Amino acid sequence: MPASVITPPGLTLHDGVREACDRVIQLLLLNLQKLVYNRPAPVLTDSPPRPVPFLDALRPHVRDLCVETLRLERKRFLWQHQLLALLAVYSAPHCATDALFFLLTLARTQEELALATQLYAVLSSCLTDLLPATVKTCVCQIHAGRLPEPQIIQLFRNLALVV
Repeated sequence: MPASVITPPGLTLHDGVREACDRVIQLLLLNLQKLVYNRPAPVLTDSPPRPVPFLDALRPHVRDLCVETLRLERKRFLWQHQLLALLAVYSAPHCATDALFFLLTLARTQEELALATQLYAVLSSCLTDLLPATVKTCVCQIHAGRLPEPQIIQLFRNLALVV
């Protein structure tokens, strides 16, 4: 078992502690979900929707969150995937397309690639034109020269697999 931030190498956590931590994280994600999905659509006469500082602070770290999610560690990747979806909806449209781009570019296995298709399934139910916007993001990243050749190859391979 890998060491975590709360246990030094070699020590294991009691199952009750793991279950309590799991419950706390699920409650935090549920609260974030309520904050994201209960935001009113902005109208010109209204003030902007109330910000969620945690998600605002997480926005510049979409790539890092994707990398960590693709590690597929225990339950952690499920929480990270859910957090990624909430961040993508909250910071749509750019964060959603960026998240899909990173997952498509960085996924190396079928199991990892499935995370991109699962995220798309969640996001496409509430974001319009997500597929064309994601393709545009991929093309823009390639044209901007931000990807090394091996990642471009991986991106094309993964796009071929999901299409």
